[in-house]
Amino acid sequence: MPTTPTDPTLPPDVLTRPGVALRPVAVTASSAENGGTAAAMAVDGNASTRWASKFEDNSWIQFDFGQVVYVGAMKLVWENAYAKEYAIETSDDGASWAPLRYVGKGTGGTEEFLNLGAKTRFVRIRGVARATQYGYSLFEVEFKAPGSDNTIAPVAPVALAFPANGAGLVPLPKAQEPLETLQFKLADGTLVTRFGARAMGRHGRERGEEWNEVGYGPNETVDAATGAPRDKGPGAYLPFVPQYFKNRTWGLEILDNSRVPGVTKPTLQVNQFNTVDFLVGGIAFFRGFDRVGVTGYGWMNPGEVVGNPSICPPMPYPASGKLGNPICSLLIKNYPGHSALDADGFPNGKNVPARSLVVGDVIEVAPSMFSTREAMAARGDDGGIRYYSGEWVYVVGTGLVPWYGVQPRLNSVPLPADTLTGGLGSVSYNYSDNGDQMFQQPQNHTGMQNMQRFVEGRRIIHTNFTTGDHNEPGNDRYAAAVGLQGTRFNQSACVACHVNNGRSPAPLAANQRLDQMAIRTASLGANGQQLTHPVYGAAVQMNAVAAGGSKRDWGNGVRVSGFQKRTVRLADGLVVELSKPTLAFDGPVPEVYSLRAAQPMLGGGLLEAIAEADVLARVRSAPDEDGVKGVANYVLDPETGETRLGRFGWKASKASLRHQAAAALVLDMSVTSPVYPQRACVGGAATCKSGAAERGISEADLQSISNYLALVAVPAQRSLPSGFPKGVAPLDEHRVDSAQVVLGSKIFQSVRCTACHAAEMKTGTGHLMAELRGQTIRPYTDLLLHDMGADLADRYAEGQAQGAMWRTAPLWGIGYSDKVMGNGGKAGYLHDGRARTLTEAILWHGGEAERARQRFEKLGTADRDALLAFLRSL
Repeated sequence: MPTTPTDPTLPPDVLTRPGVALRPVAVTASSAENGGTAAAMAVDGNASTRWASKFEDNSWIQFDFGQVVYVGAMKLVWENAYAKEYAIETSDDGASWAPLRYVGKGTGGTEEFLNLGAKTRFVRIRGVARATQYGYSLFEVEFKAPGSDNTIAPVAPVALAFPANGAGLVPLPKAQEPLETLQFKLADGTLVTRFGARAMGRHGRERGEEWNEVGYGPNETVDAATGAPRDKGPGAYLPFVPQYFKNRTWGLEILDNSRVPGVTKPTLQVNQFNTVDFLVGGIAFFRGFDRVGVTGYGWMNPGEVVGNPSICPPMPYPASGKLGNPICSLLIKNYPGHSALDADGFPNGKNVPARSLVVGDVIEVAPSMFSTREAMAARGDDGGIRYYSGEWVYVVGTGLVPWYGVQPRLNSVPLPADTLTGGLGSVSYNYSDNGDQMFQQPQNHTGMQNMQRFVEGRRIIHTNFTTGDHNEPGNDRYAAAVGLQGTRFNQSACVACHVNNGRSPAPLAANQRLDQMAIRTASLGANGQQLTHPVYGAAVQMNAVAAGGSKRDWGNGVRVSGFQKRTVRLADGLVVELSKPTLAFDGPVPEVYSLRAAQPMLGGGLLEAIAEADVLARVRSAPDEDGVKGVANYVLDPETGETRLGRFGWKASKASLRHQAAAALVLDMSVTSPVYPQRACVGGAATCKSGAAERGISEADLQSISNYLALVAVPAQRSLPSGFPKGVAPLDEHRVDSAQVVLGSKIFQSVRCTACHAAEMKTGTGHLMAELRGQTIRPYTDLLLHDMGADLADRYAEGQAQGAMWRTAPLWGIGYSDKVMGNGGKAGYLHDGRARTLTEAILWHGGEAERARQRFEKLGTADRDALLAFLRSL
């Protein structure tokens, strides 16, 4: 593995001009396929001739410059037979070789290596693994001396700016009125509830397998021969349909007079607001729980059409707190009649007659999108015209609530309040086997217009900032994003690191390139002060592409070089191996660096909505009996210079979602914004805003990202067993032992994990999004910094957060981590992804968490399993 390449002192004027071509005087190779593929043909300037090795992995080709020279760049043009893994090495004598670059995932075609910084006579390309059954085959290899076009000029290190303390703390701006009103009452007491819908591919209980009670239809969830559970794949309920951001959201409004004085027969009027022509009557109501054999979908009542509209034309969304003028409405007058059921949930031959609605009635609302080809074509939209949507539970007299399925046949009922980890916006239980999509859902009660804001923000999160392409098929290119990315970057789309809105892939293998994670870097001044690095700035940017799309390597790669391992024996004898990755840099090794995994993108708006005073109230002036204290971090608002409370990032070094998003854009993707208008911001505050702004993401698109991050919801806690019919295999995520989860919650508290992972908080009333106001949430974080001990220390300081200090990571959603990552065992926990399991993550805790970890180590097997079951339920 490469460590640090040759680091010559370049001539002082070398970076004032482009690099000049270097030509080797001799070329040799370990082998040649035949006489027409000699080594010298790789440097003959003829694009149709080539060197080709024998059909073996360990072949090499070597270039001799005749004397020691400075080498700044190298370009390889491969024939179809290329190296998928190879090393580039240097030597002064042709006998002793030093590593220069290592390529673990060669792509063939044209590959460029810049910023080589080598002072050498010989360069060798040593194959490790072939991409084909043939040998290695190179059309041309070109070299250049260092110059302004291929070598990174060092910049003067500066200190990153943080306030010394919280003096003059300024709270985040508060909004008097939210962007959109979700619920209000009319003068007579009628309750008005509004929410947005988006197009979806299938219904909420349709998984990849047909499921029915034994003897009442197909049940593909169990293998008939073995009785074992069978998985034929997911449904299509939670994924986003092609062109989801384009003409595929709409609004619903429910007028509920059940609490109006004098009303004895309440009704619900359901109004629809759409942006393109819809057909009439596309909403169903009340779960068809009495329909044996119809399990994936089925409802009792289509609603009574109000008036006689021939079509539902585009309708402007109503103003906040005021009624609009809908053309298309449905009326619900009664709880519909249905078959009476026996104790097993089957019709018993009797009927239950229809009756008037009463406060507390539970109604499932299932909208659909039925447009016309002509209407969509008039909008320039050639996508689908018919889609399903979400399935909501409306409680008469109350409003929307998250739901789960009970007997019979997963009938929908409200989830209890203590399961609503993310408040009323929590994501309902998932019965479509789309667990990998659970971190991508909007708040359960997202407003009409906010639903469109949500999908527009999601589009940008999934867009490549070089090509403008969406990472999911069938979606239009976003022209505004084309070419926004700078020369060097880690990834081109947010979701390349935040896999399915979750974490980075864990560092699990030697030679694994870490460009889906972040590396924060620093140098140390003469007085030990932490400064930005002269080459990397505040962050390593590992990747680059040329104008034609070919890969360019600037020598900023960072890989896993190996692992430091030790074992821990628990009280019941279980031995757990702890593994920490060690890193190898292609370029200079920084004096201080920190490997950082992307954190899940869920619940951020709720954390942003917590009042500063509520966070600061948890700061202890002195450590408690376990040594737990908690410190707030303070940051400078990059736009106003005001001192704010740090909330986001591993060390709480960002004040808001806007701040967090803008920093990630410039540091990890080399995309500027109104917050950080120059790529020089990577080098620190002193070089950030001098001169003209560089082309970057617009203010509107930055707001879209912030809105999206604010509205991404948290899954409800899966602590309740679901009502799957007899003979139907539950999905893995619903194999719940409620008693074990309850016990685990008590143990979690008794070992004092909650001293940092605070179980409950409440959001304030001033956030711009009404969805986030006044919510009781269970994030399991205090948003404070805690000293986690030497084993987790990285020496990298950010404000009050010294090297061993980390913000308490929220635990909500942690039980879905593996599913979100694709069930491939790629989820890693803690700041650098080192922990492969939740047990490992706990065992790495030290410092203020030392005594809690010791209590965990002493737990018996049953109690430890219960605590872990509780964590997996979150």
